[in-house]
Amino acid sequence: MSAKREEASLGEVIEFVKTYAKQETLDPLKGAGRWLAFGTAAAFALGLGLMLLLLGALRAVQTEWDRSATGSLSWLAYLIVLVITLVLLAFTVLRIKKSTLNNEPK
Repeated sequence: MSAKREEASLGEVIEFVKTYAKQETLDPLKGAGRWLAFGTAAAFALGLGLMLLLLGALRAVQTEWDRSATGSLSWLAYLIVLVITLVLLAFTVLRIKKSTLNNEPK
Protein backbone atom coordinates (compact mmCIF):
# COMPACT_ATOMS: atom_id res chain seq x y z
CA MET A 1 0.00 0.00 0.00
CA SER A 2 1.66 3.13 -1.13
CA ALA A 3 -0.14 6.10 0.27
CA LYS A 4 1.15 9.31 -1.15
CA ARG A 5 1.25 11.89 1.54
CA GLU A 6 1.12 15.49 0.46
CA GLU A 7 2.97 17.83 2.73
CA ALA A 8 2.44 21.55 2.71
CA SER A 9 5.19 23.85 3.75
CA LEU A 10 4.73 26.27 6.62
CA GLY A 11 4.65 29.20 4.20
CA GLU A 12 1.81 27.64 2.21
CA VAL A 13 -0.21 27.00 5.36
CA ILE A 14 0.24 30.60 6.49
CA GLU A 15 -0.78 31.82 3.03
CA PHE A 16 -3.90 29.60 3.08
CA VAL A 17 -4.85 30.94 6.52
CA LYS A 18 -4.38 34.56 5.38
CA THR A 19 -6.47 33.97 2.26
CA TYR A 20 -9.22 32.29 4.27
CA ALA A 21 -9.25 35.05 6.91
CA LYS A 22 -9.46 37.72 4.22
CA GLN A 23 -12.24 35.88 2.42
CA GLU A 24 -14.32 35.35 5.55
CA THR A 25 -13.76 38.66 7.37
CA LEU A 26 -12.49 41.53 5.25
CA ASP A 27 -14.58 40.98 2.13
CA PRO A 28 -17.93 40.86 4.00
CA LEU A 29 -16.92 43.95 6.01
CA LYS A 30 -16.16 45.86 2.81
CA GLY A 31 -19.57 44.90 1.47
CA ALA A 32 -21.25 45.97 4.72
CA GLY A 33 -19.41 49.29 4.67
CA ARG A 34 -20.52 49.97 1.10
CA TRP A 35 -24.09 49.00 2.00
CA LEU A 36 -24.05 51.35 5.00
CA ALA A 37 -22.53 54.21 3.00
CA PHE A 38 -25.14 54.00 0.24
CA GLY A 39 -27.91 53.55 2.81
CA THR A 40 -26.79 56.59 4.79
CA ALA A 41 -26.55 58.75 1.68
CA ALA A 42 -29.99 57.61 0.51
CA ALA A 43 -31.55 58.20 3.93
CA PHE A 44 -30.07 61.70 4.07
CA ALA A 45 -31.32 62.57 0.57
CA LEU A 46 -34.77 61.12 1.22
CA GLY A 47 -35.02 62.89 4.59
CA LEU A 48 -34.03 66.23 3.10
CA GLY A 49 -36.48 65.81 0.22
CA LEU A 50 -39.35 64.84 2.51
CA MET A 51 -38.59 67.73 4.85
CA LEU A 52 -38.76 70.18 1.95
CA LEU A 53 -42.02 68.62 0.69
CA LEU A 54 -43.57 68.83 4.16
CA LEU A 55 -42.44 72.43 4.53
CA GLY A 56 -44.02 73.13 1.14
CA ALA A 57 -47.24 71.46 2.27
CA LEU A 58 -47.26 73.62 5.40
CA ARG A 59 -46.77 76.79 3.39
CA ALA A 60 -49.46 75.70 0.90
CA VAL A 61 -52.00 75.11 3.68
CA GLN A 62 -51.15 78.45 5.29
CA THR A 63 -51.36 80.30 1.96
CA GLU A 64 -54.44 78.67 0.45
CA TRP A 65 -56.52 78.44 3.59
CA ASP A 66 -56.68 81.97 5.01
CA ARG A 67 -58.18 80.96 8.34
CA SER A 68 -55.22 78.64 9.12
CA ALA A 69 -52.62 81.40 8.77
CA THR A 70 -54.09 83.77 11.37
CA GLY A 71 -56.47 83.72 14.26
CA SER A 72 -57.37 81.00 16.69
CA LEU A 73 -56.86 78.17 14.15
CA SER A 74 -53.27 79.00 13.21
CA TRP A 75 -52.11 75.75 14.83
CA LEU A 76 -54.28 73.66 12.52
CA ALA A 77 -51.86 73.85 9.57
CA TYR A 78 -49.10 72.43 11.78
CA LEU A 79 -51.39 69.64 12.95
CA ILE A 80 -52.25 68.73 9.35
CA VAL A 81 -48.56 68.51 8.41
CA LEU A 82 -47.82 66.51 11.58
CA VAL A 83 -50.51 63.98 10.65
CA ILE A 84 -49.08 63.71 7.11
CA THR A 85 -45.62 63.17 8.62
CA LEU A 86 -46.88 60.43 10.96
CA VAL A 87 -48.67 58.67 8.07
CA LEU A 88 -45.48 58.75 5.98
CA LEU A 89 -43.46 57.46 8.95
CA ALA A 90 -45.89 54.61 9.57
CA PHE A 91 -45.85 53.69 5.88
CA THR A 92 -42.05 53.69 5.89
CA VAL A 93 -41.79 51.47 8.97
CA LEU A 94 -44.34 49.02 7.57
CA ARG A 95 -42.36 48.70 4.31
CA ILE A 96 -39.18 47.53 6.07
CA LYS A 97 -38.76 43.81 5.42
CA LYS A 98 -36.46 42.23 7.94
CA SER A 99 -36.14 39.07 5.88
CA THR A 100 -34.36 40.95 3.08
CA LEU A 101 -31.88 42.85 5.23
CA ASN A 102 -29.37 39.99 5.36
CA ASN A 103 -29.68 38.79 1.76
CA GLU A 104 -26.69 39.25 -0.49
CA PRO A 105 -27.17 40.36 -4.07
CA LYS A 106 -27.02 37.59 -6.66
